[in-house]
Amino acid sequence: MYRLFLKVLILLAICFPVWAVQERTLNNGQLVLQDIPEIPQALVARLNQYQNVRSASFVGWTEDDQSIYIRTRFGDVNQLHRVYGPGGARHQLTFFDEPVEQVTRAEKGKKLAITMDRGGSEFSQIFLFNPKTASTRLLSDGHSRNRMLVWNKKGTRLAYQSTRRNGKSNDVWIMDPKHPEGAEPVMEATDGSWWGPVDFTNGDRYLLVQQLLSVTDSRIFLLNLKSGELLLLAGGVAPYSANRAVAFDREGKGFYMISNSRGYGAELAWKSLIAEEPPVYISTGIRWDVSEYALSDDGKRGAFVTNEDGISKLYLLDTRTLKYKRVGKLPVGLIFNLSFHPDSRRLAMNLNTAQSPSDVFVMDLGRSATSVEGLTRWTFSEVGGLKAGDFVEPKLVRYPTFDRAGEQQRTIPAFVYKPRGKGPHPVIIYIHGGPEGQFRPSFNATFQMWISELGAAVIAPNVRGSVGYGNEFVSLDNGMRREDAVKDIGALLDWIAGQSSLDQNRVAVFGGSYGGYMVLASAVHYSDRLKAAVEVVGISNFVTFLQNTQEYRRDMRRAEYGDERDPEMNTFLEHISPLNHVDRINVPLLVVQGENDPRVPASEAEQIVRALRERQLPVWYMNALNEGHGYQRKDNRDVYQQAAILFMKKYL
Repeated sequence: MYRLFLKVLILLAICFPVWAVQERTLNNGQLVLQDIPEIPQALVARLNQYQNVRSASFVGWTEDDQSIYIRTRFGDVNQLHRVYGPGGARHQLTFFDEPVEQVTRAEKGKKLAITMDRGGSEFSQIFLFNPKTASTRLLSDGHSRNRMLVWNKKGTRLAYQSTRRNGKSNDVWIMDPKHPEGAEPVMEATDGSWWGPVDFTNGDRYLLVQQLLSVTDSRIFLLNLKSGELLLLAGGVAPYSANRAVAFDREGKGFYMISNSRGYGAELAWKSLIAEEPPVYISTGIRWDVSEYALSDDGKRGAFVTNEDGISKLYLLDTRTLKYKRVGKLPVGLIFNLSFHPDSRRLAMNLNTAQSPSDVFVMDLGRSATSVEGLTRWTFSEVGGLKAGDFVEPKLVRYPTFDRAGEQQRTIPAFVYKPRGKGPHPVIIYIHGGPEGQFRPSFNATFQMWISELGAAVIAPNVRGSVGYGNEFVSLDNGMRREDAVKDIGALLDWIAGQSSLDQNRVAVFGGSYGGYMVLASAVHYSDRLKAAVEVVGISNFVTFLQNTQEYRRDMRRAEYGDERDPEMNTFLEHISPLNHVDRINVPLLVVQGENDPRVPASEAEQIVRALRERQLPVWYMNALNEGHGYQRKDNRDVYQQAAILFMKKYL
């Protein structure tokens, strides 16, 4: 009898293995760590400077037009600050527990409308904030998801996107901030698409609204606020195109937009409010995507930014002649958050380079619409006492992949950050999210930390499906071609093997969101060529992801990944889901999750961790109970970055 009992115990142990998970909590119990060792204090001390790098994001001019509002962090999360002049001190205005998100000021108002969510849930609420008294008043219902705030010209009405009607539809609403209880929807989404306001005309007769069905199909409409009539102005005709509205012109005869309707990339264009009239394309001759456009208050000047192989270029536009001129002698990096001063003679912007974090600059403009008189830096963000000149700058390479583009071998662009010295260096492949994202060579303290502490090279590829390289490239991973993007990582591993300065035997993959899926898929297909993998808020099973992601975004994700309710697509999605191939994963994993993630729910992380532990693979798991899709709080982010380095020190 004893022997039979012993055999039963052994059989149960084989069929149902039991492992002891070591769990502890940090940051007032909000950060749960499983099987993650104690972080050595010596490592914490070494990383301290990198983890105290700050940046400043321009959000608007103040009511006196002499100073600016910025977002920056002095505590755990970004808050609103005021800077009174170039190089001036940052005066903190908000002291909330949650990060301040959108900030917008009415043209003729002294109060600001801001949004904040709770715990990374992304169910943002709208608040009216008085910067002089620091008083705050809730304007939204406290439950729905609210974003895309747009003031009318008088500062008396606020348009915004909200899920308030039924919890899942992205409708357009309008409210009088003095009487928020009277808010009402003016455009109801009925087809699962995403709707948002863009701009009011003078007199509030019309509202420019945007409809997004997918990254390759977005449309622009004119909404008559009195009659409710909706007029299609751009997009919606096969072959479908991406059209992004920017603003009405000052005469009220048309509007500016960014459109790829001609198939040449995203071009700046002006379109009449008469639907039948074709657009007037402005940025002709530039083969790169226009990423941003701003219009001066007097309507005579415009400014736009192009994305040229990941690098930003700034152009000034004379809106009367539609002639533009590129601004020279700017730092090589990223330019964003363009905003003209009310006098139309100054242009604020954020500049970000590989060696300096985002800071606010103001450009003084000349008498002609395309002339420049000077550039003044307003904020000087800290880099933790480190020498910015020591930061490694990336090099753009293009490596061959498995298929062809017409008659030529297809190549994949990638940015390579390589430590000094001959090597061979271990490699961390960083895969961006999206999937319709694009890695761009902005300042990245985490990369510099990896290079310094691990001696690792960092390679950030823009695999197929990335934006910024034309309409065809962004569609190459659609539908049944999803794993072609994973093959691009296999091709990168081949390229690494041919580089004498890189160690093909010490390669890790790192990615978040869709990049997290790519990490897991790479571990499925290339475990024999990897040493470690870090997956952050990633998709482990496309079917369960689509079933459990928040309702307000589900149809948009189905448009990208496929509809799991279709039997054939369901079979395909199950086939490519890493959760169903854990038997092929043979690398240690660090899995990072936010409990309140509305995009990729925590269940995606939990099920892959459970499945890997059943195979007794090394899995470190971290879950922040006060975070969502990524870590915004410094206290959580610090531990996550420290654990990631400790993990890669052990396995890479």
